Amino acid sequence: MNLITQNKKPSLIMTGSVFIGRSVLHSLRNTEALIMAIILPIMLMLLFTYVFGGAIDPSGHYVNYVVPGIILLCAGFGSSSTAVDVTTDMTNGIIDRFRTMPIRSMNVITGHVVASLARNLLATSVVIIIALLVGFRPAASLVSWLAAVGVIALFILAFTWLFAAIGLVASTPAAASGYGFVLLFLPYLSSAFVPISTMPKWLQGIAENQPITPVIETIRSFLLGGAVGDHIWWAIGWCLLILIGSIIWSTWLFKKKAGRR
Repeated sequence: MNLITQNKKPSLIMTGSVFIGRSVLHSLRNTEALIMAIILPIMLMLLFTYVFGGAIDPSGHYVNYVVPGIILLCAGFGSSSTAVDVTTDMTNGIIDRFRTMPIRSMNVITGHVVASLARNLLATSVVIIIALLVGFRPAASLVSWLAAVGVIALFILAFTWLFAAIGLVASTPAAASGYGFVLLFLPYLSSAFVPISTMPKWLQGIAENQPITPVIETIRSFLLGGAVGDHIWWAIGWCLLILIGSIIWSTWLFKKKAGRR
């Protein structure tokens, strides 16, 4: 209150930390969403490993192939909730209250993104632990693990900002959930579950030239000890393009809808 009455703006770090803490508290209270973001990828991993795995790869090593795709699927499920959270804030009047305070209200979006990144890294860790229990056997060194986690974090950050922009576009939380759900199909049109060479020719072109495939192949190479090749540059390039474009889009949309800052 003293800051408001004295017409002094809190620092960006202070404002950002408050909004991040707010989003983290919302995440902790919405335990159902966090649990579903973990349970759904685990169920899919068990389904593909024990039901479809024998038909896809009779050698019994299919779990090693599918886990990188499940990791990104987990990240996508977790990031998609950001769209709903952002739309809720934009439609329930809280942004108007923030605008009356000497703070940069755009930080409310940043808070959702940072909280989502932390939440999704936690969910990804749980999925990896379950994968190890069902037979996933990575051959990665410590450096390769760190590199894989770095790529995963960059992917989560990029797609969380994209979902934040979708949340700003949507008029209701239900619409935001529907728009975000469309993006969750991308891993199925990639090398996440089957090699691209097994797909129809017309579909191979889509699978090879969409952002999910190089990210999955990069993570797969790091974790299983394969050659990364140029996949890593395509993965980083796609993620940075999506990240920068989404931040610019989100900033423009927020200024348009919130009226200032």
